[in-house]
Formats: sequence, structure tokens, C-alpha cells
Amino acid sequence: MNERQIEILEKLIYLKCIGGRHTSKDNVIKGFPTHERGNIKKELGNLIKKGYILQKPTSYGMEVSNNPKMLPEIRRLLESIS
Repeated sequence: MNERQIEILEKLIYLKCIGGRHTSKDNVIKGFPTHERGNIKKELGNLIKKGYILQKPTSYGMEVSNNPKMLPEIRRLLESIS
């Protein structure tokens, strides 16, 4: 787990996007430096593949949220870095 992946998970928790509450992929990328946004998109994809983040297709685009089943592990990761 690298620093960018942890920042993405942390942002989704800050936005309270867990399970049924989700946000646009674009909203996750906002707030990161513009030169890093390509890396953030890549790391977001890696987190989806690992199962930390769930995707939900909607009529207005793809939405994402933290996987509630992985929440204890996500919190443990976030506590270990603080």
C-alpha cells in the first residue's frame, strides 16, 4: 500500500463514502495536484482491483466508495501511518 492509495482511502472516509454512499471518481481526484492526477487515477484503479473500493455504475457516470467489508483493514492501515 503506497502513500497515494492511503490518501485516496482517507479522502473517501472523510467524504463518508462507505458502501451505499458514493461519489464520482472525478470528485476523488479533485484536490490532488494537477501533475499527480494521472497517478491518482491509476492508484484508484489498483484499489478497485484489490477490493478496497467498490464501483457503482449510474446513469451519470461511475461512482466509487470504500468497501464496508474492508473497513476494519482500511482503518488499521490509516491508524498505522498516523
